[in-house]
Amino acid sequence: MVALIHGRGPGATVGLRADMDALPMAEATGVEHASQRLGAMHACGHDGHTAMLLGAANHLAQTRSFDGTVALIFQPAEETGEGGAAMCADGMMDRFANAEVYALHCDPQIGFGEVFTKPGPLMAAVTDFVIHIDGVGGHGAVPQRAAHPVAAALAIGQALMTIAARNLSAHDAAVLSLTQVHAGTAPNIIPATAVLGGTIRTFDAKVEQVICDRMQAICEGTAAAMGVKARLVLAPDVRATINDPACTEFAIRVAQDVVGAACVITDRASYMAADDFSVMLKLRPDTYLHLGQGRGLMVHETTLDFNDDIAPIGAT
Repeated sequence: MVALIHGRGPGATVGLRADMDALPMAEATGVEHASQRLGAMHACGHDGHTAMLLGAANHLAQTRSFDGTVALIFQPAEETGEGGAAMCADGMMDRFANAEVYALHCDPQIGFGEVFTKPGPLMAAVTDFVIHIDGVGGHGAVPQRAAHPVAAALAIGQALMTIAARNLSAHDAAVLSLTQVHAGTAPNIIPATAVLGGTIRTFDAKVEQVICDRMQAICEGTAAAMGVKARLVLAPDVRATINDPACTEFAIRVAQDVVGAACVITDRASYMAADDFSVMLKLRPDTYLHLGQGRGLMVHETTLDFNDDIAPIGAT
């Protein structure tokens, strides 16, 4: 959904974006306002982002003490990397003549009311992967008659963990996390298949290509050595979030006016997390900011609850 608030005079359109979607997790906060939908919760603060944008909208609509137009962008499906692309493909930028777009995300890794942003690379690109391993199943007591996909999966998984250390420079920022292993149904059965899954995070396309090439070589080599077949499927999801320098300097000045210069952070390391706001960044000068809700639980934890006390700061 995009809503427009027109100011008192002519001028450019500035977009303010909030993501809305939840995560497929069972909430364990125990709070009165916990999710009523089983297996879905706002574990990334998107409910708070929406509330903050509504707060800003309320003030802007009442005062209209600005020139131009504000486009309030309520975006679905950020967690799956699809929402931003869908809205842009639907012509959002041109239909509403967005000249610039800004996004704000809560951050439990920095102090209450602190703001973190900086020009250039802020958040990483994402490529998810799945490795399908096909072997020959059999009885656990007779392994010589099988081609063991679990053994191959273990060997491939161990080898994947060496890529960053052995194939990349110490100056290259990259993460390869193996997050899924699926195989087998019983202790005495060698399964016919196994599946590995995970994610790659980078800021540089060349670094990402090195990782993908090494993954392919590891899958092929290990499969050949262990008598199975391995198929690597790469799914580029979200590109890196690269903040526009001019928009970011402007956003920093505004943040300093709101929370004070001492509470605006511009010199910390970029995050390996990602956001599909990067799609909008490709089309318009944009900036992404993090607003500290106080150090505590990490986002995507079942007990995370958005800190309502930062909502007025974010709205401002």
